[in-house]
This record gives sequence, structure tokens and C-alpha cells, in this order.
Amino acid sequence: MILYVRFRLEPMFEALLPQLVGMLGQFTPVVEAAQPDAALADVRGAVRYFGRGPAELAAVIRVRALALYGVDCVIGAGPNPMLARMAARDAAPGTTLVVEDTEAFLRDKPVAALYGVGPATARTLCSYGLDSIGRVAAAPLSVLQRIVGARAGRELWERARGIDRTAVVPNAASRSVAAERAFDRDELDRDRHRRALLSLAGELGARMRGEEQVCRSLTLTVRYADRTATLRTRTLREPTAHTAALADTAYAMHEALGLQRARVRSIGLRAEGLMPAEKAAHQLSLDPADDKARRIEAVADQARARFGPGAIVPGSLAA
Repeated sequence: MILYVRFRLEPMFEALLPQLVGMLGQFTPVVEAAQPDAALADVRGAVRYFGRGPAELAAVIRVRALALYGVDCVIGAGPNPMLARMAARDAAPGTTLVVEDTEAFLRDKPVAALYGVGPATARTLCSYGLDSIGRVAAAPLSVLQRIVGARAGRELWERARGIDRTAVVPNAASRSVAAERAFDRDELDRDRHRRALLSLAGELGARMRGEEQVCRSLTLTVRYADRTATLRTRTLREPTAHTAALADTAYAMHEALGLQRARVRSIGLRAEGLMPAEKAAHQLSLDPADDKARRIEAVADQARARFGPGAIVPGSLAA
């Protein structure tokens, strides 16, 4: 049995995640962090060792998270990671949802609820009358492969039947990095918003370059004075850790929000889909300015590594 534990963490408290993962390690050594605020835990051995069911273990985990860290959580339990994630998504705050009958759990859900099915794929399937997971599971494999392709069709067919071949990988590499800037007061000035975005892009870019990683997409989170928030995600033209490219994408997402006199409390940026830089392709540019900017960025990284992160900063942030 797999538990998917989603902690209710504010972005500025995401640093607690390693400690919460360590707490889960008291129950089972097979724990995988799922950035930014969740973890997968394989508790099959713990169920036998402690003589408790997954719901009982989940109750103890929730109490410890609250008592030790003041963090509530939502927990989904299922026979594999996919079903555990989907159960956690359906569970009410502060509860545990255990999937015992896979077919009954999946049958009537819309196809868009199936893990790994995006809006475009869901629209395509619905146009063929495959609007529920149960109907997708009942469809012949060959039909699904003709609609979405051979490999994607097989994965879709298996997932609709509750089959997930992924495993919980302890100490898996982080797949995202995040940072946030909270303003001293609710901020209306768009220029200050852009300065925060530039600072965030610089921080994330430096962290990824230091770890020789690049990201595939960015997620922007804008939190307002009334405690509501807006999230936007955009896929990058190519995987990158180049600060200028990250900042341009962040600016574009911010402009697309069309904020009018919005009282912004904080702005967060998340780099997602991390991968080794050596495996990423880079489109060569004939623009000498781009090449020059990347060389300057490499020199600045060396200076920051030697003299500290504040050794070199953009002029707009130093003002």
C-alpha cells in the first residue's frame, strides 16, 4: 500500500519538507519527496510490522505532523502511486481516503481526472465519446492507440485500469525548486512586482546552474491581500537555467494576469521539470548579445560562489 501525503504548506515554509519526509521515515525507509509539498511512502512493510492498516498509520502521521510541526495534511492511500495521488486529490482537508476497490473508484470519474491526462488529450478522448475513465478502460487497446498513439495509448489503457508501473524511489532527486518574495506591505506597484520576479529568476537560475540542472517550465504564484492566489504555468521554449530566459517568461506570465490595482502580498516562482543540463538541447543563436549574456552569467556565478550571493546583482535590484 502506498500513501501520498500532501502537506498544507505555505510557500515560505517549504523548507520544512525535508523534516516532514524525515518524520515519514520513522514509519518506512521507502519515502520519496514530491516537491513542493508532498511525499510518497511505501508502507507495505510498516502495515505488517506495526499491525495497523493504512488508515490507522495515516492517522498517526497526521497527528505527528500537527504536533511536531504545526502542519496539517491530506493523505491518499492506494495500491500504487497513481491511485494514492488521485485519492489524496479527492480527500477532504485533514482526512484520509483509502482506495480499496480500484474499478469502483475510477469508473465514473471524468477522463480528465486520470493522472497524466492533460486538457488536450481529454478533449480528444471526449470527442470520441470516451469521457469517463470507465469507458476508456472498456475501450480496446488498439482503438486508444489509434487515437493518441501507440505508447501513449498503452499507458492510458493501463492507467484507466488502475495499473501504474512506477515505484517509490527513496532519496529521488528534486524535480522542482521554488522561491518566494513577500512584500513588507501589500504592494500595488507593478515595477516592484517586476523587481521581485527578476530577483526570483536570478535565484532559481543560480541554484539550477550550481546543480547543473535546467527546468522545462515555470509556475508563477501571486498571493493577494485577501489571501486568495493566482497560479499560472508556462512551458519554456527549451529547457534552461538562463536567468534572462526565466525572467522573460515570468514577466510574460505576470503581464498576462492583467492586474489592475491589485494588492499583492507575495510573489512566488517555481522551476519545474528539472533535468540534467547535459541532457538538454540548446538552440544555437546567431545573436552575439545572447552569447555574451551567457558568458557574463558564468563569470557572475563564479564571483558569487567565491564572494557570496550578493557580490553581483542586476543594477535594477541594487538601486
